[in-house]
Amino acid sequence: MKKYYLFILLFASVLLHSQERYFLNSDTRLYTSASTSAEFLGYFRYGAEVQLLSESKDGWYKVKTDNLSEGYIPEKFVATRLNARDVKVKDSENPLIESDDYYGSNHLFVLVAGLKARAQPDKNAKIREILNTGDPVAINYLPKNQEDWVNISGQFNDEYAKFTLRKFVGKRPDFNFLLKDFDKLDVTNITERKTIGERLVELAWNSENTTLAPAYQRYYEVVKQLNDPKLLADTELNMAVAKGLAKHKKPEEILAFVKKSEFILKGLKTKAWYLTQKDLVKTFGKPPKTAHVNDECGVYLNELFYYYPDLEASVDEQKNQAEITKVFINENNKLVLNPSATLDHTLTEKAFIEKYGAYINASIKTPHIYAIQIEDSEFRIEFKDGKIFTIEIFFYC
Repeated sequence: MKKYYLFILLFASVLLHSQERYFLNSDTRLYTSASTSAEFLGYFRYGAEVQLLSESKDGWYKVKTDNLSEGYIPEKFVATRLNARDVKVKDSENPLIESDDYYGSNHLFVLVAGLKARAQPDKNAKIREILNTGDPVAINYLPKNQEDWVNISGQFNDEYAKFTLRKFVGKRPDFNFLLKDFDKLDVTNITERKTIGERLVELAWNSENTTLAPAYQRYYEVVKQLNDPKLLADTELNMAVAKGLAKHKKPEEILAFVKKSEFILKGLKTKAWYLTQKDLVKTFGKPPKTAHVNDECGVYLNELFYYYPDLEASVDEQKNQAEITKVFINENNKLVLNPSATLDHTLTEKAFIEKYGAYINASIKTPHIYAIQIEDSEFRIEFKDGKIFTIEIFFYC
């Protein structure tokens, strides 16, 4: 009977631990046994979360880390909350960066191009995200073994956890060093030149716009060797984007460029992107679909939305007001940025970049989607199959 009661108490204690969250109030390491002289498996930074797997014994806990490793850590570093009075013991050998100009908490950087972040520490697990060279990733526990998995989400929660191999993250790559590595390669070593060329391009997108031109100059050499028509066309398009970004206009110049912008929808001119609800219904008819959208930030005119095949709008029926939020560009709909700049259904992606490349923002993560700043919002312009598809008014929260 005593053993039974002991089991109940132990179960209750484990259940209690499972319901609480535990954080490290200092740097420390994960050890294979309850001793600082034991072999260690990896590094923790201040703020890392752990799960307790045992009661404290001789000043040590057995824990599980966010990459699902198990080991031991000193009890004195475990807390249920963090505060400003924590005395943080620093580990000078810990590779994790606490904060820098790229990220505000514990992190490292992606070292390879097109890194697949997985939902589980398994090469066959679902891909949660594709990351680029130079992307900062949140890491609180870093395994020592280069072939071990690391959680790069900064969270213990299974719903958000993302994993990659330890060898694919580290100190931020140096663009000029990568450039020299590329230039040292034999021109016939196409495979390695492509690998480094891809890293150069991705890192350039994560750096100053001035690095895009030299990156694409190298990468384009390899693309021509590969002679892949689609890759060639995509690269030439990105080179045009890079050229425009290198001449990027100042915010006040961009604002002046689009200050008097207006939509023309089936011949109806809007005032900026506003019109009356009656004019909207008169021009497009009764909306096939309406819905109420939860607007926590209060950025839209109203939570009632009208959805047409040609456009979407936020509508206040009582005030007889409508605010355009998204327009599908076709022979009936277009956006006039100013008297000398019109985005209509005849506009190709290449022509758009050549004409307006200095006014746009772009990202390698969202190809064929471009943004033009408009005060507290932006035009998001999407192209499909080389032709303009939609223009969305994206409001900042």
